[in-house]
Amino acid sequence: MDRQKKNFLIIIFSNFLVAGSTTMIMPFLSLYIESLGNFSDEYVQRWAGLVFGVTFVAALFMSPIWGRIADKYGYKPILIINGFGIAISIFLMGTAESVPELFFIRLFMGVVTGFIPTSLAFVSSQTTKETAGKTLGTLQMGSVSGTLFGPVIGGLMADTFGFTYTFIITSVVIGIAALIVLVGLKEIKRTKSKNAHVYARKTIIQGILHHRLLFNVMIITALIQIGNFSIQPLLSLYVAQLTDSSQVALLAGITFSATGIGNILFARRWGRLGDQIGYEKVLTFLLILAFVFIIPQAFVGELWQLMVLRLLFGIAVGGMIPTTTALMRREAPIDIQGEVMGYNTSFRFLGNIIGPMFGGAVSGFIGIPAVFIVTGSLFLVSFLFLKYTMAKPEQDFEDVLLEEELKSN
Repeated sequence: MDRQKKNFLIIIFSNFLVAGSTTMIMPFLSLYIESLGNFSDEYVQRWAGLVFGVTFVAALFMSPIWGRIADKYGYKPILIINGFGIAISIFLMGTAESVPELFFIRLFMGVVTGFIPTSLAFVSSQTTKETAGKTLGTLQMGSVSGTLFGPVIGGLMADTFGFTYTFIITSVVIGIAALIVLVGLKEIKRTKSKNAHVYARKTIIQGILHHRLLFNVMIITALIQIGNFSIQPLLSLYVAQLTDSSQVALLAGITFSATGIGNILFARRWGRLGDQIGYEKVLTFLLILAFVFIIPQAFVGELWQLMVLRLLFGIAVGGMIPTTTALMRREAPIDIQGEVMGYNTSFRFLGNIIGPMFGGAVSGFIGIPAVFIVTGSLFLVSFLFLKYTMAKPEQDFEDVLLEEELKSN
């Protein structure tokens, strides 16, 4: 087996472990907050959004820094730091004695959050532009497979063993994934051209801002994440409203996993289709599809209806991350790819920050069903953003970078 294939298999397996373990705690995070005291529903919903979203505040600022470091020293050190850092943070979450303490642990976790995006960038950097969509779609299947089983296992463990032991087990598994990367991954160093241009950070930022496609896709990335994450912290509470069962955590986990099934079934297909007909065309279709499937979730009367709609929604959103990442791979020069993807990851984390707080605010004032309607409209807005960008003339990113560099001199 050649080194590149072995690296790919290690990344897929470690993604599976990390994604599965981190999503173990998602179905019961709001229930865990509820267990820390005698709180009102409004208090729990508000803090569920804050605790869920605060992790991404630090990650928002750290992603471009990690990306620039990766361009210079490689992705493997970043993966190791992120893996062990996440493991320690989740272990500490199980020791929290108050909601504010849990809040600050999640904030600390944000500094080292980014194992999955970094692994996407790692694989993208060693993949040809022509096959980036299919390869990244395959990689997406590894992380989504983890999210498929993680919520169910996490919900079952929470109901059986309690929250604290679930946090401990989660941290151990993520530590094992980091250890696998440390021992088994051998990064193939990218050979830089002797004439490779070194761009200042300011030039790269200005270049992104003036490149219509890159900047608009980054905005779309944030809007997609807002749409995805606005409901996630509230889903277990919504499930509780739809069932009289005592195993709410388990049923919430199954509902989470329905989205994962849709992801895993179609992620590779969407990526391969993007390689063939263009990532922009696939992304526009997926945005409309997501809009169509998220709105009816506000009007379900039975839990099985919600599960079916989450499955269909998962089919649509499953292709969005590999498609946008492959698009970044196509546009960004290899020597600054890590930093460019770092900024794209920052926009993803910006959506992760706004989404839970936005969803918590909407549900607190109007109710959880309204979150589906309000956030569903964001997919429609994203579609309009992309159609507007596609109607404009194409730009070469390196030409834009050189123009911005000349302006600054």
